Amino acid sequence: MMRVGISYDPIYLEHKTGNHPENPRRLEETVKLLKSEGVFERLRQIPTRPASHDELLLVHDESHIRRVESFSRAGGGWLDADTVLSPESYEVALYAAGALLRAVDELIRWDIDSIFCLVRPPGHHATPLRAMGFCLFNNIAIAAKYAIKEHGINRVLIVDFDVHHGNGTQEIFYDDPDVLYFSTHQYPFYPGTGTVEETGDGAEKGKCVNIPLPAYSGDEEYIRVYEEILVPIAERFAPEFIMVSAGYDPHWADELALMQLTTHGFARIVEIIKNLSEKLCPGKLLFTLEGGYNLTALSHSILATLKVLMGERDIKDPLGKPRIVRKPPSIEPIIEAVKRVHNLP
Repeated sequence: MMRVGISYDPIYLEHKTGNHPENPRRLEETVKLLKSEGVFERLRQIPTRPASHDELLLVHDESHIRRVESFSRAGGGWLDADTVLSPESYEVALYAAGALLRAVDELIRWDIDSIFCLVRPPGHHATPLRAMGFCLFNNIAIAAKYAIKEHGINRVLIVDFDVHHGNGTQEIFYDDPDVLYFSTHQYPFYPGTGTVEETGDGAEKGKCVNIPLPAYSGDEEYIRVYEEILVPIAERFAPEFIMVSAGYDPHWADELALMQLTTHGFARIVEIIKNLSEKLCPGKLLFTLEGGYNLTALSHSILATLKVLMGERDIKDPLGKPRIVRKPPSIEPIIEAVKRVHNLP
C-alpha cells in the first residue's frame, strides 16, 4: 500500500463565489465521493495552515498581496472579468497556499509517498503582480520557492495538465535555473500563452516546456505526449521534487474547454508522473487542484488520481468515453517541434 496523504480544510468552502464555475461545490462533491467510496479515511490527513506574508512574498509583489487583501476585506466582488472574491477569500487563499507548504514539510520530513492538496482558490494563472483566471495567489509557485529556500531542494519539476496554460507559473520561473515547468494545454485558448517557442530566458532556455495541443485532443494524444516528451525531459532534468498542477478541465464533459480526456486518461497521466517520481525522487510528489468544473468528471478523476497514487487499479469512470468523438488535427507537427526545440531524440 502506497502512503498517500490528502490536505483538505472546510475553510476552502468559505471562498463563496455564487454560481461562478469555480465554486465550493467542486470540493463538496469530491469529498462526498471520496468518503462514500471509503477512500478519504484511508488517506493520511495532512493538517493545513495559512501562508505567512513573507511566504507570499517569495512569489508575489507587496502591492498584489495588499490589493487582494483589501479588496476581499472590503466585501469582495469581481476583481476582473473572471475572478470573484468574497469577504473571506483572502484568508481562504492564505490557507490554500499554506496547505502546500505544510505538505512540502510532510513529504520531506516524514515517511509518505505523495500528497494531494484539495484546495481552492486555484493558483496557476496568478502572476507576481496580478490575480486572474479564478486564481488569487500562485499556490504551486509559492510551494516550489519554499521547498528551494527552506529545504535546500535544488531542482523542482512542475507538471501542469490543466486545460489552460499556467501563464503565472511560467512567468515566475521563466529565468529560474532551479525549476522546470512542463505544460500540456489547449491552444489557442485562454490565456493565450504557452507556445512551443516559449522556453525560458537567457541561460535558462529549455526550462519551460510547452505542448500546445489542438482542440479535441484526447487520451491517445495526451498519453503520447507524456510518454514521449515528459519522461525524457524529466529524466534529463533529474528533479529532486515533482509538483503537479492538477486541472481536470481537459475532461470531455467539461463545458469550459474542448478536450476529450477521460477519467482513465487522467489515471494514465498520473501513473506516468508517479512512475517518474518513484524513479527520480521517491517521496517527493505533490499534487494541487487547479481547474475542473464538471462535478462528476472532477470528483471521479480526483478519485482515480488518488487510487493510482495508492497503487490501486479499480478505476471507476461513470461518464465513460465522449458521447460524440471529434478527431483532432494530427499532433505529429507539435511533437516534432517540441523535440527539435528541446533537443529530444
